[in-house]
Amino acid sequence: MSEDQSQQTIDIKKLLKSVLAYGSSDLHLVVGSEPQIRIDKELRPLNLPILSAKDIEMMAYSLIEDKQKKIFEDELELDFSFELEGIGRFRANYYRTIYGIGCAFRMIPIDIPSLDDFNNPPIFKELVKREKGLILVTGPTGSGKSTTLASMLNEINMTERRHIITIEDPVEFVHKNNRSLFSQRDVGNDTKSFAAALKYSLRQDPDVILIGEMRDAETIGAALTAAETGHLVFGTLHTNSAPGTINRIIDVFTGEEQAQIRAQLSSSLIAVVSQSLIPKIPKGKVAALEILITNPAIANLIREDKVHQIYSQMQLNQSETKMTTQTQELYKFLQKKLISKENALKNSNRPDELAKIIEAM
Repeated sequence: MSEDQSQQTIDIKKLLKSVLAYGSSDLHLVVGSEPQIRIDKELRPLNLPILSAKDIEMMAYSLIEDKQKKIFEDELELDFSFELEGIGRFRANYYRTIYGIGCAFRMIPIDIPSLDDFNNPPIFKELVKREKGLILVTGPTGSGKSTTLASMLNEINMTERRHIITIEDPVEFVHKNNRSLFSQRDVGNDTKSFAAALKYSLRQDPDVILIGEMRDAETIGAALTAAETGHLVFGTLHTNSAPGTINRIIDVFTGEEQAQIRAQLSSSLIAVVSQSLIPKIPKGKVAALEILITNPAIANLIREDKVHQIYSQMQLNQSETKMTTQTQELYKFLQKKLISKENALKNSNRPDELAKIIEAM
């Protein structure tokens, strides 16, 4: 390897800038491989030298402070976000492998998209005008949950005068005060935990609270209480369907607690948006949305422990309820030839149901 190649390998800022130019969503640095980027859900190697453990350590440590370095060396994991002036904003995760440090960088747009930018359904603008309740955006890692939530908060910021508190690990999209006032908190740096931040947020006169991830019973319980006490609460979970999200929340709690949680959910849940990103033909991605909107029938099914009946309820009177299932979305994309059958089935949360529809096409 020449001296110029070595310098290129360890200049992480230039590397991140070049990655943005590809329209990539992620950059991976792993010992024994050239840097690789993710475009339309596929990893692609860059035409750069293979990285050594020393190369990656130099790149990784050039982006963090001594305090973060100590946390990484103690915990062997590090999550953080950062902005490079004139380049962009990034979320990063450092981790240890048997060969050395590994790094994953996620690209975060500096300009926050509007709900219209991604052709989100009109119901989203109605949901964010609610005064109180719980709105959940769910899906697997990399499905665009953070972007959808940022767009929702941006809509509030452009149209309402509210105090919005975000609790994230780490903070991703950075909002500028427009009509609304933002207080953004980074777990680990600005607060010790999601649960602690939620507890004290109720004393900070919020109108809207965003919880970056509802990880445990304490956080979920606090979120439900905040939603019940006059706040509009947004949260995320790693679930693949709207009904599955409700089951996941209930299952976090012990048997004797579940009746109370069902009662709280039935009265406070506004909507669940479950989304996945599907590779588009010939390139790009399209978001398949499953939307559940709580109405008296849905609330009753939650309260009566009949979550398994929610899916069929979501299919009724959709022009009035504004609900949709992922299967219907995928079928619509297939009709328009936006996605392949293979990718539709691979990303479906009900592949057997979708397969029958495809056979009849």
